[in-house]
Amino acid sequence: MDVVQLQRQLVDYRTSLYHEGFLDEQFTQLQELQDENNPHFVVEVVSLFFEDSERHLNELTTALEQQSVDFRRVDAHVHQLKGSSSSIGAQRVQQVCIAFRNYCEEQNVEGCLECLQQVKHEYSLVKTKLESMFQLEQQILTAGGSIPM
Repeated sequence: MDVVQLQRQLVDYRTSLYHEGFLDEQFTQLQELQDENNPHFVVEVVSLFFEDSERHLNELTTALEQQSVDFRRVDAHVHQLKGSSSSIGAQRVQQVCIAFRNYCEEQNVEGCLECLQQVKHEYSLVKTKLESMFQLEQQILTAGGSIPM
């Protein structure tokens, strides 16, 4: 596949991520911060988001398995996850976190467990999609092209 085809594929793929609600304008702003002085900025920020999210998801799983659930602790992790997903533009993860926090406020264990599964699912989807996008960008660079904005 030539560079132009790869670039077109990347633009279409990125557009689909916005249309399907995986990403919002915050991700665009993140990309605008990347320049030749810091060419891996977006990948680095998103990688930190992945690490952070996995830690919070593990903590949430543990906290919700307890006999007596500490809803303040659960809410604190959900709040952190909501903030970090918002900062990279992971819109669908952020939306589930909003509902999740409402269940924490109500101290609804079933609702929290349901949201935990949803947020794990949405996180897994956005992670896979962003990793695919980064691989496509790498293919373009390897082929000698530049990343279209």
